[in-house]
Amino acid sequence: MQPLPLRNPPAETPRRPHSRAFSILIAVVVVGLFPLGGFVAGTWWRGQPGSTAASKADLGESLAVASGPAAAVETEASPARPRQQASLATQLSGEERATIGIFQQAAPGVVYITSLTVRRNFFSLDAQEIPQGTGTGFLWDRQGHVVTNYHVIRGASRAQVTLADHSTWDAELVGVAPEKDLAVLRIQPPRSSLQPIALGVSRDLQVGQSVYAIGNPFGLDQTLTTGIISALGREIESAGRLPIRDVIQTDAAINPGNSGGPLLDSAGRLIGVNTAIYSPSGAYAGIGFAIPADTVRWVVPRLIADGRLNQAILGIEGVAVGQVLRNSDTQGVLILRVSQRSGAQRAGLRPSRRDRSGRVQLGDIITAINGTSIRSMDDIALALERNQPGDEVRLEVLRERRLEPITVRLGRPGS
Repeated sequence: MQPLPLRNPPAETPRRPHSRAFSILIAVVVVGLFPLGGFVAGTWWRGQPGSTAASKADLGESLAVASGPAAAVETEASPARPRQQASLATQLSGEERATIGIFQQAAPGVVYITSLTVRRNFFSLDAQEIPQGTGTGFLWDRQGHVVTNYHVIRGASRAQVTLADHSTWDAELVGVAPEKDLAVLRIQPPRSSLQPIALGVSRDLQVGQSVYAIGNPFGLDQTLTTGIISALGREIESAGRLPIRDVIQTDAAINPGNSGGPLLDSAGRLIGVNTAIYSPSGAYAGIGFAIPADTVRWVVPRLIADGRLNQAILGIEGVAVGQVLRNSDTQGVLILRVSQRSGAQRAGLRPSRRDRSGRVQLGDIITAINGTSIRSMDDIALALERNQPGDEVRLEVLRERRLEPITVRLGRPGS
């Protein structure tokens, strides 16, 4: 590389003894900084949209003019600069691209729910509507139905739903199922804003498969967490004090605010509704629970149609045998009372009673319904949950130490 030529000062300027050395120092600094300046400017410039070959030449000429002829020689002698690195999208792994695709596909169907309640001012006694809590939900169909947890909107006087485009809509309550901790709301935005979540199934899930949760933990909307199914077949208690069975356990991070949000499989399909966490502190501790999609599939249509489950009933009151016969090996529900004009009465089921001498005569003991073993009244409710009033079920009844099959036509609550 040739030394940088120095310009002579104007003739009228008096020369100082150190002026030549000072000029040489300035030249060295300029040559030393040029590569750095070119790198920084080139990085910014290459990042600008609409750059052209002509603009590159213009930039080179301006640097040559500013730095002198030798600077142009340095630019030409420098090794060719590497082209811009491949875009970020091409650097992602296949797994990362799949996860991004799942989020982009499902996120427009996930909503933010704010429940509101009315409080009366202590001093003025004026009623004010204030936020009660927040949660998550997801779009069920293009009619504007939104599914969430019952406990998200329990006790609220009103709810608002915020879509992924940040538009907010007042919601009407369509139906609730406290026994399954599910609720359905409805909003009426433009149809183009409604992108329902794709439905999957939960009956063939496997421990270890990947899952993805989208929700609004602590009010932070559109949050994605990932994990695996860590266990299956769990049981949790619902807001209606009935057990929810076949619950999915996951280690995907679920925190307050995630309730009601979707749990997705690797195809972006709904396999569960995030509902609860196991935590000593109230925050995420590694175990979350989701209501299985197979339960959601039959509960939600009923809530849309009737506003509640309208579960069919046998028409009995009973108690687990183990609670009254401590040393008995028999498992089942002892019938205490049979309702008048119920299916159980018409089928001839016998309640417990006292004889003339005051001794208790045990009634029938229900041991199975449609082949499902019965040990408690909760078992009966779960065995009948998918039946409609008017359906017939087959009972196995222990009567006077003999098992007898009895068919009962189910009725409606209060009938």
